[in-house]
Amino acid sequence: MTKRSHGLFVGKTRHLARHHKPSTLSVNAYVKSFEVGDKVAIVPKGNFRNIPHPRYRGRIGTVIERRGSSYVVSVKIMSAKRQVIVPAVHLERAKDAKDQSKEAKTTA
Repeated sequence: MTKRSHGLFVGKTRHLARHHKPSTLSVNAYVKSFEVGDKVAIVPKGNFRNIPHPRYRGRIGTVIERRGSSYVVSVKIMSAKRQVIVPAVHLERAKDAKDQSKEAKTTA
């Protein structure tokens, strides 16, 4: 007999939704929009139905296309490029190097 599946994240999600509960997410988090070519960071929030795999947590990728209410994001891992379908709730705009240098100057 084959071994049965225990699900994608069995036993690994106990503390995942501690800070980002679905009830505390605002409407703006669900209505975000991105253009093709935008740099985005994958930041999983506490919504277990459509959460991206933890392997992609914190990765920076490029938006390739919009697919329904989600986005196809190209992420580079080592020398391989992966395409991940991520809902807009779990995406944030990535800061450019110019933006980071401006913030460093203002705080210094």
